[in-house]
Amino acid sequence: MAQIPARTDGAGKLSRKQTGDAWEQEARHWLERKGLRFIAANVRSRGGEIDLIMKDGAVTVFVEVRYRSSAQYGGATASVTRSKQTKLLQTARLWLARHNGSFETTDCRFDVIAFTGSQIEWLTNAFGE
Repeated sequence: MAQIPARTDGAGKLSRKQTGDAWEQEARHWLERKGLRFIAANVRSRGGEIDLIMKDGAVTVFVEVRYRSSAQYGGATASVTRSKQTKLLQTARLWLARHNGSFETTDCRFDVIAFTGSQIEWLTNAFGE
């Protein structure tokens, strides 16, 4: 699984950012082993952030990476709410526009890589407009 960063906060625990970065790196490598090609990471706009942008052949894939230590409250996939999806769609729309594209002209999809405990789940085309 993910390499845990050596740096911690003063209490010896990983910060939320360090934990998130580690799981995003693990997701990137996992997807690369599945044949996807890395384009960008942590793409931010005023409305949100896209964890990873990958290419699957000619398809641009916007990837949301989620981690939960257990499924006690629904697991990692349950944390991708409608509000989160809306923010991801908005950020992807802006990213495409900056790269001379749009949802109408670019073949794209939204995937979720969900780590729940030691389990990994890849939801391809998890949601759309």
